[in-house]
Amino acid sequence: MHFTRRGSGPPLLLIHGLGGTGRSWDTIADRLAQERELILVDLPGHGQTPALPHTTIATYADALEAFLAEQDLEHVDMAGASMGARLVLELARRGSAGNVVALDPGGFWTRGEQRVFGISVGLSVKLLHLLKPLLPFLSGNPITRTLLLGQFSARPWALDGDVVLRELRAFTTTESFVPALKALSEGPTQDGTANPPGRVVVGWGTRDLVTLPRGAARLQKRFPTAEVEWYPGSGHFPYWDAPDAAVQTILAATGTPMRERSGSVSAPG
Repeated sequence: MHFTRRGSGPPLLLIHGLGGTGRSWDTIADRLAQERELILVDLPGHGQTPALPHTTIATYADALEAFLAEQDLEHVDMAGASMGARLVLELARRGSAGNVVALDPGGFWTRGEQRVFGISVGLSVKLLHLLKPLLPFLSGNPITRTLLLGQFSARPWALDGDVVLRELRAFTTTESFVPALKALSEGPTQDGTANPPGRVVVGWGTRDLVTLPRGAARLQKRFPTAEVEWYPGSGHFPYWDAPDAAVQTILAATGTPMRERSGSVSAPG
């Protein structure tokens, strides 16, 4: 599994979402690296990591557990976004993680919401493939950037065009995008545990159109000790829409002793 390290301090594993790479964390990595040694992985079939023979949430978690053992990082603190957030929760369920932060996690849809997710994201990425030659222009223009990313960001016009271009290109070049999307949209939802090894802290954008905020109530039933923090006005990727809040959540959750405390999960509004 390809990875990079940066920063100093206690190690912190960062796991990106579907179609991303370790560089998906660039908007907040410099600030995190001031207090943590970051381990930024490319998941199998993403970035520079070869694909797995079979792509499921379980096989991704297996690969991450093997990576942790190889790098002597068992029970490391970790944070993930989207699919990566689901993976840190799965590793917590397995007892393989330390403290975890899950930003807008997948896996807590109803079956109907799951189907809508698969169809809408699949169509969005097919459109990106068609528009691939135009992506430099489209990502650099606030109006077209907003049209492309309205599903993922609450304020696409305010995002850095170069960051958006890199992420959109990654969506179109990810080897395992289709099987990973199928695993999320057709596979089982996420199981939980009442006894994770460390803290489980969830950050959720109140305007997330991909993993809907009402999924937090289902998450709380499966992870009863989870603490939920809301990011008002943020979309699916808090490191885009609410970077200050995301940094604060990650550093606070992974820099304090483990404890059991239930958090409120009622979505504002």
